[in-house]
Amino acid sequence: MIVKEEFLSRLRKIFDLNLYEVKVWTALLSRGTSTAGELSTISDVPRSRTYDILESLEKKGFIVMKLGKPIKFIALKPEEVVERVKKNLLREANDKSKRLETLKGDEVLQELNSLFTKGVKFVEPTDLSGSLKGRQNVYNHLDMMVRDAESSITIVTTAEGLNRKMEVLMPSLEKCKRRGVKVRIAAPINSNNLKVAKELKKVAEVRNLDKFKARFVIIDSNQIMFMLLDDEKFHPNYDTSVWINTEFFAQALEGLFDLAWKDLKSVK
Repeated sequence: MIVKEEFLSRLRKIFDLNLYEVKVWTALLSRGTSTAGELSTISDVPRSRTYDILESLEKKGFIVMKLGKPIKFIALKPEEVVERVKKNLLREANDKSKRLETLKGDEVLQELNSLFTKGVKFVEPTDLSGSLKGRQNVYNHLDMMVRDAESSITIVTTAEGLNRKMEVLMPSLEKCKRRGVKVRIAAPINSNNLKVAKELKKVAEVRNLDKFKARFVIIDSNQIMFMLLDDEKFHPNYDTSVWINTEFFAQALEGLFDLAWKDLKSVK
């Protein structure tokens, strides 16, 4: 059986399998039912590893073991495999979420916080900076910054960026509003994001930015995150941002933005 490497690579990423697993699985799919020895020959996977691979695939819901001698394995319909994998992922994610939730108030979290507090004492404020790659990592860090905001949040983004931030930051922005944090958002407003802009008005003052294009966030006049790339030209995986804890630069940038903010029109 010949399966293109590109196809195997896609399967590995989609189903989170290793190379031996995708080789044995596709080999079994091509036969419907087969023994471990036959699958080893077809897939070019060492016989000593084949049984372990088949056991792993069975646990993950990709195949079924048929009782009898010799032991055979049965391939499931790909649609069924997709459903089983989805259910397993959701169950695992739920279990992990519950375990992490139990850490609140636990001595393990207290010990971790103690270590962090001691470590921060030796860090200069200007050393609290870094680079983040990949849009998901960028937004995870941005959400943390928003959740920790005490007095003010300034967000400047693109038209499509406004839609993304609504989806990612809305729950945290709602909590900020209840705490009395002042939130300002500036972005180009068009027919594709007008509805989102109006929704964000519930938690922030939103104005139309049509004079220049930028992507940055200022928190409490002392933290800045600015994105280095144009989100229309680069894939989300290549999105890169720089996070800096610097009161001097943050206040300077915020002061410049204040001048532009006065001339921006509010979203009606």
